[in-house]
Amino acid sequence: MTVTNNIFKKLGPGLLFAGAAIGVSHLVQSTKAGADFGLGLIWALIIANIFKYPFFQFGPKYALATGESVLKGYKKLSRNILVIYFILTIATMFSIQTAVTIVTAGIAKSISGDLFSIELWTVLITFFCSLILIIGKYKTLDKVIKFIIIILAISTITATLIAGFDLEAEINFNQSFPTDSLGIMFLIAFMGWMPAPLDVSVWHSIWALEKKKTIKDYSLKNSMFDFNVGYIGTAILGICFICLGYFVMYDSGETFSDSAGIFSNQLIEMYTTSLGNWSYYIIGIAAFSTMLSTTITTLDASPRAMSETTKLLFNYNKNGYISWLSILAFGTIIIFFVFSSQMGLLIKIATILSFLTAPFYATMNYLLISSKHTPKKNRPSRNLHVLSIFGIIYLLGFSVLFLIKGI
Repeated sequence: MTVTNNIFKKLGPGLLFAGAAIGVSHLVQSTKAGADFGLGLIWALIIANIFKYPFFQFGPKYALATGESVLKGYKKLSRNILVIYFILTIATMFSIQTAVTIVTAGIAKSISGDLFSIELWTVLITFFCSLILIIGKYKTLDKVIKFIIIILAISTITATLIAGFDLEAEINFNQSFPTDSLGIMFLIAFMGWMPAPLDVSVWHSIWALEKKKTIKDYSLKNSMFDFNVGYIGTAILGICFICLGYFVMYDSGETFSDSAGIFSNQLIEMYTTSLGNWSYYIIGIAAFSTMLSTTITTLDASPRAMSETTKLLFNYNKNGYISWLSILAFGTIIIFFVFSSQMGLLIKIATILSFLTAPFYATMNYLLISSKHTPKKNRPSRNLHVLSIFGIIYLLGFSVLFLIKGI
């Protein structure tokens, strides 16, 4: 028991990664993939996870090996890289935060029996998460996320198994590649946020250093185990969500709505169709907890990263975290009111931007972990070098494909 508790205690940043990842990419994109393509896009999920693996791993690995975040490493490579990061983050953080918050608000509205409007739920959730982060900071995140992920994993795997057993038709495992523009657009969006945007690797490096402050013996070995648990878990649950979409909605004639409120009702009903009406609130709370974890982790990470970026670029850090948290919170609310009825469009914008910026983060992380700034013993193995090169080619290739056929 003591050994188990010790291992559980040293889990943290990897589960925060999972909390950030298992949100829109899983609840929205993966279920839509199953509903529209059956199990035909599992190949895309697996490839995205394999080819992005090194670049996500390099974040916490660099942090624990050097004692500094990836952002400081970027500056060591070139100040211009950090400037590009600053610009890309400004361009994406508001759409990403709004996308996850609008889904969270929709689920809250559904399970509360329309107690408040989606608009009011958005304001309340943003304010609540901001308050927790200001008062509780990293320690609160670290404790809460562990229980949320356990609840999510148990409920999702259970729902998938029951839905699979109840399926009358024979399961079709045939894989497919979309050929029309709409299908390619969805594929790009699906792979763009699967398992998560690559800039999460920057967040992970910062969370790893925060974890090191709370547990002095949090080592590189602990960090890699923690990372692998979170990463493999997101992949498994991603497949579960595809299966749920396939088992419940494929060939049903139903399609997911772009309205946050309607989509949330469809999402929860998808689970309850599998488990029974008795599970409505249990699944609703699990879904809400999942999206709340994504909302709060992204709301914490972007301001944390931007605070360090402005400090490195402009030597200014007076209340940096609080300032950026306030900017992101108010920006999210403003964008939400502009795009409140266009959840689908907002999610597509966020996911496509994430995919198109992925080659930049992949290349920078690879250059950094392979450079003189990383201790030689912590640089990638030959296999990781090869996988990284193929991963960069893959990301560039899909970006070009999108630009040619998707627009």
